[in-house]
Amino acid sequence: MLKRHQVHILVILLVAFTGCQKDGLPTETLPREGVIASNAMVVTAHPLASEVGVKILKAGGNAVDAAIAVQFALAVVYPAAGNIGGGGFMVFRKNDGSTDCLDFREAAPMAANRDMYLDKNGEVIEGLSLKGHLASGVPGSVDGMVNAHQKYGTLPWKDLLQPAIDLAENGFLLTENEAGGLNWVQQFFDETNTVIPENLTGEWEAGDKVVMKDLAATLKRIQDLGRAGFYEGETARLITEEMERGGGIITREDLTVYKSVWRPAIKGSYKGYKFISMPPPSSGGVALYQLLKMTEPHPIEKWGYGDPRTIHLMTEIERRVYADRATHLGDPDFYIVPVKELLDSVYLAGRMRSFSPEKATPSDSIKAGVFIGESNQTTHFSIVDKYGNAVAITTTLNGGYGSKVVVGNGGFFLNNEMDDFSIKPGVPNMFGLLGGEANAISPTKRMLSSMTPTILEKDGRLFMVVGTPGGSTIITSVYQTILNVIDHNMNMQQAVNAKRFHHQWYPDEITIEKGGLSDEVMEELEEMGHSFETRSAIGRVDAILVRPDGTLEGAADPRGDDMASGY
Repeated sequence: MLKRHQVHILVILLVAFTGCQKDGLPTETLPREGVIASNAMVVTAHPLASEVGVKILKAGGNAVDAAIAVQFALAVVYPAAGNIGGGGFMVFRKNDGSTDCLDFREAAPMAANRDMYLDKNGEVIEGLSLKGHLASGVPGSVDGMVNAHQKYGTLPWKDLLQPAIDLAENGFLLTENEAGGLNWVQQFFDETNTVIPENLTGEWEAGDKVVMKDLAATLKRIQDLGRAGFYEGETARLITEEMERGGGIITREDLTVYKSVWRPAIKGSYKGYKFISMPPPSSGGVALYQLLKMTEPHPIEKWGYGDPRTIHLMTEIERRVYADRATHLGDPDFYIVPVKELLDSVYLAGRMRSFSPEKATPSDSIKAGVFIGESNQTTHFSIVDKYGNAVAITTTLNGGYGSKVVVGNGGFFLNNEMDDFSIKPGVPNMFGLLGGEANAISPTKRMLSSMTPTILEKDGRLFMVVGTPGGSTIITSVYQTILNVIDHNMNMQQAVNAKRFHHQWYPDEITIEKGGLSDEVMEELEEMGHSFETRSAIGRVDAILVRPDGTLEGAADPRGDDMASGY
C-alpha cells in the first residue's frame, strides 16, 4: 500500500528526472513575451518536435496533420512522455467554430480484473501497478492518430510519419534534460525484466547523438500499413511476445479490438469567454468547468494574482472539485457519469455554501455531492494553423518512461496507465489521487485521467489553446493559466511563467512552487488553517494566445525544454 510519503517521493522523482523541469529558475531570466507569428504556431515539449510541426504547416498541412507529425516525433525525441505505447486526448476546433474530441486513452486488457494488484489479504502489492509488464494498458496513440487523420487530415499519411522516422534513423542530439532522463531510467531495467533497449543505455551527456533503429523500423511499419502496422503483424507480435516474456496480459485480441472514440466536448462560459474541453473518461473538462463556474462570482481580478483571498478561494474550490472527481468520474462506457448534475449551476452554488472567506475547510469535512438518479509524466502540445484551425493534445505514458518496459526489438516504452484506475478504494495512486467504484478496474475499460486539453473562444473567434502535463496538477495548472490571462491581464508567456499552486482534496495541503508565495501571504493563509508542501515545479504549460491584432503568441514553458515555433 502506498503511503502518503511514498506518493510524494514518486512525484518528486517524476518531476526531477522525467519532467525535465528546472528548479529555481530566476524570474529575471524568463521571457516576458512568447514567440509571435502571423500565420501559424506550434508549441511542444521539445524543440525538434516543434520544428517538425511547423514544417508540416508550411507544407500546407492543417493543425491535425501537424499534430500527428508532432505526436510521432515526440515518441522519438521525448521518450519519457512522447509515445506510441501510451494514449491521450485531442480537442479540435475548426475554423468554422465546430468542435470535436478524440479519446485515444489506453484501455484495460481483457484479462484485467478489479483485484489484480491486491494480495491474498486484499492489500495493495506495492509497485505492481507502476512498474513492469502488468502495469500497462492497451496503447491508444497510434489508433488515435490514424482516426484523426482519416477524419480531418489533408496531407498523405506517409508524409506525416517521415520526420519521426528520419529522427529515429539518423539520430538526434540530446538536451541536458533528456540525457539525465535516459541515465535515470536505466536503473529500472533489471527490476522490470526489460530487454536492454538498443542504443539507449550508457552514460549520456547533453549533445550526445542517439540513434533508434528499432523504433525507426516500427514507425516504418506504421507508415506503410497505418493502424495494422501497430495493432497487427510484426509490431503486434513483438508486443505480445514482450508481454509473455515479462508476465503481462495484453494479447493480440486486445490490440485488435482497441478503438479510439470521438466524443462531444464539455463546453461552458467564463466571464464572456467560451471554453471547450475533454469529457470523461478525462476528468479534465468537468473539473475545469466546475472550477471556473465556482470562481466566476468572485472579484479575483480586483484582489489580484497571489493575493491571499485569491489563493484561499481557489484552494477551497479545488478541494471540492477533487472530492467530486474521486467519487463520480470514470469511463462513461462502463459507469453512469452524472455530468449534467456535476455541471448544474444550482449544484455548484450549493457546493460553495460551506465556504468561509476567513477560514480553510478541512478536507475531512468535504464529501462528494450526492445525486438522486443517475491520472505524471505526460506531455501537451498546442497548434494553430494558417486556416484558423486549432488542436490541443495531451498524451501520456503516465509515469516517466511509463512502466519502464521497452518492447523488445520494437524500441518503444509501454505505459503504466493501469495505476490510474482505483486499484483499491481509498488507496492513492502515484499522484496521491483517491478513487472509488466509478474508476474500478474492468476489462476493456478506460482509466480516469486528469488530462485537460482546452480551447477558448472570445466573441465566436479562437482565443486560446492550452494544456499541460503534471498528473493530478494538470487541471489546476490549466485553470490558473486561464485565470492569469482573463482575470490578471497577463500575456500568454507571463501566464505560463507564473508560479502555480495546487490542492486536490487529499492530502489536505496546498502544494506550491518554490518561491511561489511570499512569507507574508503564507503566514496569512496558515492563520486561516492552510498548510503547505513545496515543490520545484508544477506542470509544463504550452499554450497559444490569439492577440487583439490577430497575431499568435506561442508560450513555451521555461520549466523544461519546451519551444514555441511559428511563421
